[in-house]
Amino acid sequence: MTRSATVRLPWPPSVNHYWGTRGKARFIGAKGRAFRIEVLSAWNRARVQGFGNARLTVALVAYPPDRRARDLDNILKAALDALQHARAFEDDSQIDRLIVDRGEVREADSGVLVTITG
Repeated sequence: MTRSATVRLPWPPSVNHYWGTRGKARFIGAKGRAFRIEVLSAWNRARVQGFGNARLTVALVAYPPDRRARDLDNILKAALDALQHARAFEDDSQIDRLIVDRGEVREADSGVLVTITG
């Protein structure tokens, strides 16, 4: 049985702000940890059941906060890792199809609309 869920996430930090480094060690930085907490909260507010280990299609529509040039692929790692942390799915390796679109600029209401189907 196929089901789907749609959740609105806040705008993710860039890859450069998601990760921190100390020497050769890499870790999720303060902005990355804060984003994960926001995604967990959004997932819980949506009252959506996780997809377990099902094979998935994930579609994202990114609504940027301003007109600065941004690479769409830079939002993927933070968004997918945070969804995994929120237990939307067990591992992002379950994603068989990944669709990413850029929406219009939303200065006051930026974010990423994520639809997971499995």
